[in-house]
Amino acid sequence: MAKEMTRHNGAKAWEEERDSLRRARLWEARHQAALAIIARSPGKKHMVTDVCVPISVLPEAIVQARSEIERHQLEAAILGHVGDGNFHVAFCFDPDHPDERNKALAVNEAVVNFALAHGGTCTGEHGIGLGKIKYLEVQYGPAVEVMAALKQTLDPRHILNPGKIIRTGI
Repeated sequence: MAKEMTRHNGAKAWEEERDSLRRARLWEARHQAALAIIARSPGKKHMVTDVCVPISVLPEAIVQARSEIERHQLEAAILGHVGDGNFHVAFCFDPDHPDERNKALAVNEAVVNFALAHGGTCTGEHGIGLGKIKYLEVQYGPAVEVMAALKQTLDPRHILNPGKIIRTGI
């Protein structure tokens, strides 16, 4: 059914594999996608965002992401292992042009806000890191204070991922 739906919606190729070695090669191609995106834009900085949405919202989320990319006139790829609702938007921008960086950040924000507004999460697998702290706070509200208290208790010297995931006041 998935194959039929993707072809109906303009998919250019479909590959599936039951053999474990051949399946591993397909996964390797997926993992090399970032390198292909980077190679396409020499001298630019690579940025990727990921979100996870309920499967029922996934087609709308991807259409919305593509719309934001086009609206901001960026070149980007949307990819992922979408069977769990997790997808990635990867693009490159010129770090010497603040306008390009701002457009990339605006696309990121729109994609994340859509996911949060539709019962999804601000990240599917890449984590919070530095770039999604504010979205974690939107997603979990006051619970982030509990997370910060646990972090302080378990890492009072702030040596484990300092400054990442939650604001620790350092």
